[in-house]
Amino acid sequence: MIGERPQAAALDLHALVEAFFRTSFSTDNPIITEVVRRMLNAGGKRLRPLLTLMAAEASGADPRNHLPLAAYMELFHVATLIHDDVVDRAQTRRGVNAAHIDFGNRVSVLAGDYLFAWIFRNITRDYPHPIPHILSSALADITDGEVLQLRALGDLDASVSSYIEVVTKKTAALFAASAECGAIAAGAEPAQAAALRAFGMYFGIAFQMLDDLLDMTATQAQIGKPVGNDLREHKMTLPLIFALRTGDGELHAAVERFYAEEDAAEDDARIAEIITAVTRAGGLAQTVEAVANYTEQAKAALVPLGNTPMRTNFEALADTLICGATERF
Repeated sequence: MIGERPQAAALDLHALVEAFFRTSFSTDNPIITEVVRRMLNAGGKRLRPLLTLMAAEASGADPRNHLPLAAYMELFHVATLIHDDVVDRAQTRRGVNAAHIDFGNRVSVLAGDYLFAWIFRNITRDYPHPIPHILSSALADITDGEVLQLRALGDLDASVSSYIEVVTKKTAALFAASAECGAIAAGAEPAQAAALRAFGMYFGIAFQMLDDLLDMTATQAQIGKPVGNDLREHKMTLPLIFALRTGDGELHAAVERFYAEEDAAEDDARIAEIITAVTRAGGLAQTVEAVANYTEQAKAALVPLGNTPMRTNFEALADTLICGATERF
């Protein structure tokens, strides 16, 4: 699974982030603090703050001095998840009820809005240009990516290039911003900050591809949501796009019928049949290749770091994506 085999240094940084959230996080609104704490307590890989701290360390800083910035990256992610679950009408997140199930849509939307505002208030107060600009640009990209994904729901003619555009904005933009901001806050040279941003971008694309793969191959206990959830939500994920490109008329017709029927999302047997057909058409295998390709691009982006221990740590983190993809078979 993603993040199960990072090196010891990465595990230490993960522990720092967890300790920081346990002891330091609160907002001025107790209801919103409760909503966010429940999301944090449900777990997560904390990859975005991890990238921030690793980038700061690679730039010569003590990562402990940049824990607040790293925490903002994770909280930024949490705010997007709260909104996502309302838009997608998701029932669970990380194995627990989605926030809107227990708190309602209105409180959840307002909690996400408040959290974004709270983060930006603190970022603009504590960090100089261009860090606030990078994060505001990331938020614009994420929102744009969400809209593009909504417009593509059920579009069986969706292309790989349109998929890449969505995931670059919706997922990879925050990974890129997390790494770049960590480097800038630590005083990195522009070339190194740009290299770490590129790593985050490619890593984020590969991460989303692996997430698509896991949606069809992992168990509910492993991913914290029902298997085939993307199919239930009519999302055009990479395995499905690849499979439909094979020209398999039966698969195309089966997915078209599934997306057209209101109650089909509750039919686990039909979802399993579609996943089997996607596998048979090569959709999963091609997605594994795509994960490997973008992971290698992420590692190649690290050349400006030279032959340093931190470059090795970044490469090891990237390799967890390849491991996570290949172990699906």
